[in-house]
Amino acid sequence: MGTFDEEGNYTPRQVVSHDLGMSFADAIAGTMVDVEDGQLVQGTVVKVDKDEVLLDIGYKSEGVIPARELSIRNDVDPSEIVKLGDSVEALVLTKEDKEGRLVLSKKRAQYERAWGTIEKVKEADGTVEGPVIEVVKGGLIVDIGLRGFLPASLVELRRVRDLQPYVGKTVQAKIIELDKNRNNVVLSRRAYLEETQKESRDSFLTNLKPGEIRKGVVSSVVSFGAFVDLGGMDGLIHVSELSWKHVDHPGAVVAVGDPVTVQVLDVDFDRERISLSLKATQQDPWQEFATSHEVGQLVYGRVTKLVPFGAFVQVGDGIEGLVHISEMSTHHVDAPEQVVTPGEELWVKIIDLDLARRRISLSIKQAAEGGELAEEYRQHFEIDEHGNWTAGGDDAEREAAWAEYYSSTGEAPPDGEAPAAPAES
Repeated sequence: MGTFDEEGNYTPRQVVSHDLGMSFADAIAGTMVDVEDGQLVQGTVVKVDKDEVLLDIGYKSEGVIPARELSIRNDVDPSEIVKLGDSVEALVLTKEDKEGRLVLSKKRAQYERAWGTIEKVKEADGTVEGPVIEVVKGGLIVDIGLRGFLPASLVELRRVRDLQPYVGKTVQAKIIELDKNRNNVVLSRRAYLEETQKESRDSFLTNLKPGEIRKGVVSSVVSFGAFVDLGGMDGLIHVSELSWKHVDHPGAVVAVGDPVTVQVLDVDFDRERISLSLKATQQDPWQEFATSHEVGQLVYGRVTKLVPFGAFVQVGDGIEGLVHISEMSTHHVDAPEQVVTPGEELWVKIIDLDLARRRISLSIKQAAEGGELAEEYRQHFEIDEHGNWTAGGDDAEREAAWAEYYSSTGEAPPDGEAPAAPAES
């Protein structure tokens, strides 16, 4: 170094021979860093090409970072990852490849740093954050310094069908599996959401009471029922609570996205489960039938099934009654098929109506003796001078009514004729 006088004037140091104290070659060599394979180094970006980046780390030659070693993302443009002058940490892959180049990796350096951080986060039961960079089979890849796998079943509180909208979004997640030897990191955003939303879920459950009527939207349909988003949590409508009728599969009753009105059956606070009923908010067909019918009335029905002790006859939407073999005919009957066949339509008389047990007893032989028609049939028939029920005066209206009846059952009327009514008792 030079010197400054009292007035601040600078005098440079005089250059003399052997000023370096060593040879010029040795002096240059002293400024060079020494590197080994696997070492982490720091350098400055001096060139960005479409397939590689040159990094000055103070070595005798600049290091090369191939495009594939820049980022954990696939098929990246180097100019999107680094710029000239950026300070970058890299890991030495090889001091000298077959072309004599120093080959470096930015993503491997990032990977090594990330593992240390992630292991600490896992130990502390913390959370990680990063952008979703890719949709893969079974889930998403999240950039958390390395490639974290987020299974589709753990993206939200319920299963998500379309994962594409998550690409580019930054998500937070818990680490549920970590294996450095297998380079395996499994994340769960659902666990993070459950943890952060526990307070709001507790409040939601506390304010939800059995018997309440709530509106919701069907969020998923499964073999055993349907889940409904109530605006804070999902509740389950078991298949037995979907309809008053028999349901072969829930998809026949509801679909994802359907708005529904449900009744809360039960709230399990400890297990955070809500049981719902759709049929409880609908008219009970048995109650409706019992209200509009009574013992002694005649109703028209269709034979649905034969059993050794009689036949079942559908007399309303979802309503079936039993004609015992002893009520099939005034004559002795050995087997139901001697009198009726499945699909046959006929008049029957209600001889017992048990709403509590949901059972209706019917009689074919007593219907043949006559009786009073149920209210829904009276407008289509009149009583003649002999006291028998006959077709009403308005044949067009009568035919239209029976056409509507047959269209609802899916059956074709025999010979296009309406059924004859039995005599009035």
